[in-house]
Parts: sequence; C-alpha cells; structure tokens
Amino acid sequence: MPADLIHLVRHGEVHNPERILYGRIAGYHLSTLGHEMAAVAATSFEGRDIRRLIASPLQRTQESAKPWADLFELPIETDERIIEPHNWFEGTRMRERLRNPISWPRLINPMRPSWGESYRSVLTRMFSAIDDAWAETVSGEVVLVSHQMPIVTVARNVAGRVPFHDPRKRRCTLSSITTLQREGDRFVEVDYREPARELLENSIDLGAV
Repeated sequence: MPADLIHLVRHGEVHNPERILYGRIAGYHLSTLGHEMAAVAATSFEGRDIRRLIASPLQRTQESAKPWADLFELPIETDERIIEPHNWFEGTRMRERLRNPISWPRLINPMRPSWGESYRSVLTRMFSAIDDAWAETVSGEVVLVSHQMPIVTVARNVAGRVPFHDPRKRRCTLSSITTLQREGDRFVEVDYREPARELLENSIDLGAV
C-alpha cells in the first residue's frame, strides 16, 4: 500500500546578511533562527508515522531536514528534483537589478516566468518526485524538504489554479508544511500549517524568486 500523506516542508530562515538572491548558490546555510524554525516544524509532528525523509541537495534544506532525521531516526535521502528553481538574478540584489535596463528583458513574461526555470518544468520534476515518494513508500507519511516556489506551484496546481502568481503574496512561510493526499489518480491538499509562526516576525525571508 502506498504512502498515506506527503508533507512538503519549506526550509527555515537562511543566514543572508547581504540580502542576496541566492537561489541555488552553494554555501547559504540556516541562521540561528532558521535552525530553531526547523526544529519547531519537526517537533510539531512528534508521534506521527513518518517513514521517509527526502530533501533538496541545497545546504539550507539539508540542515532543515536534520531535526526530522534526529526525531524520527531516519536517513536524509537527497532528491535533485525538489531543488530551488534556477533564476537569472542569482547572486544579485533584486532592487538593483530592477533599476538596470539590462535586466528588463528578463522580466518580460512573468507567466513563464522569463527570469528562470518555467513553472511547467518545476511542476514536472516536483510531481515526479512526489509520485515516486508516494508509490515507493509502504504506508505511513513522507516528508519532502523543499523550497517556496516549488511548493507554492504544486499547491496551486492541486487546487486547480494557474501556476503564475505574485511572488510577494505566496502562502508558504518559512518552515511551513503543505500536506498532500492521493485521491484516485491525483493529489489534493489536505492541510497547511505554520508551526514556526511565532518566529516569523523577526525573520528575513528573501533569497529566491
């Protein structure tokens, strides 16, 4: 019997004092607050039947998966398919880029989006990973630690909404948990929670588009 639930967990706050759009750039790790957020998220599921733990290869998601690994005594499996989308603005500050005319052609089609990996590509790889996690896990629940844009894009898709959205209005806070369940031949969202809500007020949430 396949897995009962798939939990898409976003990483905690990242140490980013320069406020760079870090995207897939290596070396961006969790802040002290980010580690606390990740621990709170894992602890909020204490007692649940978590059978597998899968994380994006980036440092911030691997670190965010660590409290889950410790609590549920599971190895962290790494899956490239749930990584942050690449984007043209990596390594820069967004406000500076927006003032530079060289950047403007990259913003011409937000429906795609033209500044990086397409929504269609993100959906294809995310659902490939989700399908495999569901089918290859014998009952119980699976945690996938990923990133904001991929999680939001999946959530919008299962809700029957278009992938295009305003990045400033995403419902996917740091260390939030979006839960999917299989119904027939598709997934549906059955829960969304923000276990680290009390820590968000003092956090900085930027670094990807």
